[in-house]
Amino acid sequence: MKNARQDAIAAVTNYHSNGAALDFRKTPSGEVFAANVFSDQVMKDRLPKPVYKALQKTIKHGARLEPNIADAVALAMKDWAIEKGATHYAHVFYPLTGITAEKHDSFLNPTDDGSAVAEFGGKELIQGEPDASSFPSGGIRATFEARGYTAWDPTSPAYILENPNGTTLCIPTAFCSWTGEALDKKTPLLRSMQALNKEATRILRLFGHKDTTPVMASAGPEQEYFLIDRNFYFSRPDLITCGRTLFGAKPPKGQEFEDQYFGAIPERVLACMLETERELYKLGVPVKTRHNEVAPSQYEIAPVYENANVATDHQQAIMLTLQNVAKKYGMACLLHEKPFAGINGSGKHVNWSLGCNLGNLLEPGATPHDNAQFLVICAAVIRAVHLHSDLLRVAVAFSGNDHRLGANEAPPAIISIFLGDQLADIFEQLEKGDAKSSKQAGTLTVGVDTLPPLPKHAGDRNRTSPFAFTGNKFEFRAVGSSQSIAGPLVVLNTIVAESLDYIATRLEQGTGGDPGKLNAEVQKVVQEIAARHKGIIFNGNNYSEEWHHEAENRGLPNLRNTLAALPALLAPKNIAVFSKYGVLSEREVHSRYEIYMERYCKDIHSEASCALSMAKTMILPAAYRYQGELAGTAASLKAVSMNAHLGTLESVTELVAELEETIDKLDEALEHHVSGDVAAHARHYNDTVIPAMTAVRTVADKLEQIVADDLWPLPTYREMLFIK
Repeated sequence: MKNARQDAIAAVTNYHSNGAALDFRKTPSGEVFAANVFSDQVMKDRLPKPVYKALQKTIKHGARLEPNIADAVALAMKDWAIEKGATHYAHVFYPLTGITAEKHDSFLNPTDDGSAVAEFGGKELIQGEPDASSFPSGGIRATFEARGYTAWDPTSPAYILENPNGTTLCIPTAFCSWTGEALDKKTPLLRSMQALNKEATRILRLFGHKDTTPVMASAGPEQEYFLIDRNFYFSRPDLITCGRTLFGAKPPKGQEFEDQYFGAIPERVLACMLETERELYKLGVPVKTRHNEVAPSQYEIAPVYENANVATDHQQAIMLTLQNVAKKYGMACLLHEKPFAGINGSGKHVNWSLGCNLGNLLEPGATPHDNAQFLVICAAVIRAVHLHSDLLRVAVAFSGNDHRLGANEAPPAIISIFLGDQLADIFEQLEKGDAKSSKQAGTLTVGVDTLPPLPKHAGDRNRTSPFAFTGNKFEFRAVGSSQSIAGPLVVLNTIVAESLDYIATRLEQGTGGDPGKLNAEVQKVVQEIAARHKGIIFNGNNYSEEWHHEAENRGLPNLRNTLAALPALLAPKNIAVFSKYGVLSEREVHSRYEIYMERYCKDIHSEASCALSMAKTMILPAAYRYQGELAGTAASLKAVSMNAHLGTLESVTELVAELEETIDKLDEALEHHVSGDVAAHARHYNDTVIPAMTAVRTVADKLEQIVADDLWPLPTYREMLFIK
C-alpha cells in the first residue's frame, strides 16, 4: 500500500521542467532593470518640469510634499501604468502582521452613457482607506472602530506587478489609524530615518559641512532560505501550517561534510534563482549575490545596500518573489528561521550604514585614527548599542528566531559589537589618551608564482558576532529570515539618533560655536565613550561558555528567548527614547508589546495544535500498524513452534505507550485555560506547552527510526533535503 510520502518521492524523482528558458542574449539584464518602476527617469520624462522638481525635493531632500502636485503625478503614473497593461492600482502597505498587504481598485469608473473611463487622480494617489479593524492594533483600535488610512510614500517608487492575466500599479504607502497612530512597519521607519537625519546633520555641521543632502540610513539585507520540492511540502502538514517541521529524525548525513556551502548550485535551483533575479530586476531590486548556504537545500540572495526605506520595501518583494517563482519550478521556498532541526537555520544579515552627498559616513579611510568625523559617528553607534542592547534584542524576538539564536549558525542572544583589530586598537588608544596610529592593511602572498598578491584587510571577520563592523558598515546578524527588516532598522536608527544627539549637544556646548575648540572636545567625548562603553565590544568567540560568563560580569543582558526579551520594550528608558524622537508614542509602544506577545501565543498554539493532530492521526496510527505487524509475525512464529525475537516489538510497544502519554499531556496543556494578561498566557505556552510539544517530538523521532519505512507517513529529512 502506497502512502502520500511514497507518492511524493515518485513525483520528485520524475520531475521535468515545463518552463520556457529565459533568453538573456535577446534581452540583457541591463535592459530589464527597473523596467517596471516609476523611476526617476520615467518621472523626468513624463512630469511637467516644476512638478518633477517639487517631487525630487521631497524624495531626495526630505522637503514636505506639496499636495497640489499630486494630480499631475497621478495622471502621469496612470498613463504609464496603463501603457504597461495595468487595469488596477493597489496601495501596498506593511501591517503589524509582518506581511505585505494590498488593496486593489480598478482605474475604470462608469459614466452616465453606460461606458467607462479610466480615472486616477491625486486624491486616489495620496490616500486610500482599507479596513483597519481586522489588523492587529494592540488595543489602539477596537473592532468596531474600523477606519484606517494608507498614505502615499513618494520616497519609495511605485512599480508594476505582473500577472499572467494582467498587471497592477503598486503604490507603496504608510498605514495609520483614524487617530493618526501607526499601524504598520513603514511609518515608524520613516520617522526614525527623519530623526537620524536631523541629529547626524548636526554632527556634520560641527565639522564644517553646511550644505549636505539629508543623511540617509542605508540597508543591505542578505536573505537566507530553503528550497524543497512541493510534493514533499504538501505531504507535511507542519510545513504548510507552521513553516517548519515539528517532527523529523536526524538523517544519516546532514551538513557535517561541509560540502554544501558555496558548492555548485543544482540546475533546477539555479534556473529558479535566475528567474527570481530577472523578476526582481524588473522591480529595480539590486540583487547582487547568490550562492549555496551551509545547510543542504539552503541558499542565499543578497542585494546591494540602498536607502533603508526602499531596501525594506524591496526586501518584502524579495520574499514574495522567491516564494512565487519557486512554485513555477515545483519547489516551495521556506523562509522560517529553523525549518529543520539539527542543521543551520536561516537569518537575514542586515548591513547598515549612513551617508549623504559626502559619501558613506562609516568609511574609516586610510588612517581612521585621524578621521575625527568617522570616530564620532562610530562612537555614537557603540554608545547606542551599549545603552540599548535590550531594544536590539527585542527587535529580533519572536518564536521562529528562538530556534535559531545561539545555535552555531547564528549569534547568541547576548548583543555585543565586533570592531575588528584595527578599530578595537584605535578605541583602546582613545581610552588611554590619544589615538596616534592605525593598523594598516597589508598584502597576502599565497605562495603560488602565477597568482597575484592579494590586498589584505586590516582585520579579520567574526561570524559569531551579532553586530559586527565589516569595513564600512555594521552587520546586524541576529535578524530572522522571515521578518520584516523594518523593526530592527527602526530601533537602530532611533538609538543612534539619540547618541548623535548626545554627542552633538556635548560638542556644541563645549565649543561654544568656536571651530578651533572642536578637536579638543571631540577628544574628550570620544575618550569618555571609549572608556564608559567598552563593555559592549567583544572580538572573540561569541559561542563560547566563557563569553557568556564574561558578558554577565560586564552587565550585558542575556535575554535568551522571546518571553524574556519582549518586556524590555516597556522599560521606561526605551519608551522615552522612542517618544523623544517622535518615532513611537508610549501608546504605540504598548500596542506593539501586546501584538508581539499575542503573536507569540498564536504561533506556539498553532504549532502545538498541528503537532497534536499529526501525532494522533499520522504518527500513532503508523506505529500501531507496525506494532501489529510485529505482533502478528511473533504469533505466527509461535504457532509453528519457533522462537520469536521480541526486542523490536517490546521497543515499539514501549514507545507507543510513551507517545500516547505525551500526546495526552500536550492535549491537556492546550486545553488548560490561563487567567491573567497576555504575559501570563505567553508564560504558559513557554513553560508548559513547548516542553509538552518537545516531549511528543522526542518519542515520535525515535519511532521514525524503528517503524518500517513503507509505513512511515511523513517525508523524512533525508528525502526533503537531498532529493532535488
